[in-house]
Amino acid sequence: MFKLDRKLIITASAAAAVALFTLGCNGGETGTTASTKVNGKATIDGGVTYPVVNGKTGPYYVNPQVAQVAPKLYNGRVPTANELKAWDKDIMPDGTGLPEGSGSVEDGEEVYDAKCVMCHGDFGSGGGGYPALSKGNAYDLQKTLTNNRWKDPDADGPTRVFGSYWPQVSTLFWYIKDGMPHPFSKSLTDDEVYALVAYVLNINEMEIDGEEVDDEYVLDREKFLKIKMPNRDGFEPNIAGPGALDRVRAYYADAKNFGGQNLHQGAERCMTNCQKETAKTKRINGGITNFLPPMSDVRDLPAVKEVKVDPVAVYKSTCAMCHDSYLAPGSAEWSGYLAEGMDTVYAKGIKGTEGGMPAKGGTDLSDANFKTVVDYITSGKVK
Repeated sequence: MFKLDRKLIITASAAAAVALFTLGCNGGETGTTASTKVNGKATIDGGVTYPVVNGKTGPYYVNPQVAQVAPKLYNGRVPTANELKAWDKDIMPDGTGLPEGSGSVEDGEEVYDAKCVMCHGDFGSGGGGYPALSKGNAYDLQKTLTNNRWKDPDADGPTRVFGSYWPQVSTLFWYIKDGMPHPFSKSLTDDEVYALVAYVLNINEMEIDGEEVDDEYVLDREKFLKIKMPNRDGFEPNIAGPGALDRVRAYYADAKNFGGQNLHQGAERCMTNCQKETAKTKRINGGITNFLPPMSDVRDLPAVKEVKVDPVAVYKSTCAMCHDSYLAPGSAEWSGYLAEGMDTVYAKGIKGTEGGMPAKGGTDLSDANFKTVVDYITSGKVK
């Protein structure tokens, strides 16, 4: 959620969270006493706890067989200090966890073209189901976050990419270091991560301490800590620092803070008949029927001539990053998959797999062209 003239624009995902945070659930309907507090304070997530009464918790029956079984621990143990240290890799906005190192925009572009472009597109333009990293000047695009299509239907909507939307650059460093490139996370050196961050700043046309991050810029730890994101103050409520939980409670206790017209203004949780009537609706029967010329009911699309692709070229530009190390063209590793039949292999490739492969490998190929690429990868031969 971010600021807009002292109100908030709520994204689709955040809308559900707001409903839980503030409007909550009405426990009075079940005849039991529902708890919406922990240690005397309102729950931050809007959760409600129902005690077990007459074999029910809230509106649901309790399975007595499950309720009487004590939970089991399966080979659990306390992690060692070294194990905790290996997992504790957070990079905080104040520089905590940020390693020493350096990297240039030029080096970052080389790493990006070798390990990132096949998913995130040229110059971070996005594609194949993976997010764009840039859409232009971050400072100009940050201003689009206040665009309202309900006020001006012809206006462009908010542009939410790294440069325009993210409040802290530390998240970018951590995410690249910990999770990229897919599926070889944690394989980049600290210098490579600095270089990639520098490149992403460059394609977002950003500055550091008044200096443009141009093609020759070299980013290091000292300069990194001076980065100020355009939208760093664009989110509500403030969750940074001591007292954050109490600030969140106070913020969501007042429905006016997020534009809601709740009848009780957040004082009581509500799930039905919560909104004041703000507009009258008048429905018009019938509709427009005398179109000139008449509307066509033909649903046929014009025939499109299929242009065949070179499966080897597609493999090298899109697939090699992942498949060179596993399931390379014609490798014996394919035998287990081919036993399921080519129709199954085609279907999994077209839809994407749980192992991380995007649908059609992130391409926009037709099914027929994609199958020719699959034929090449599974056999090592161009048919």
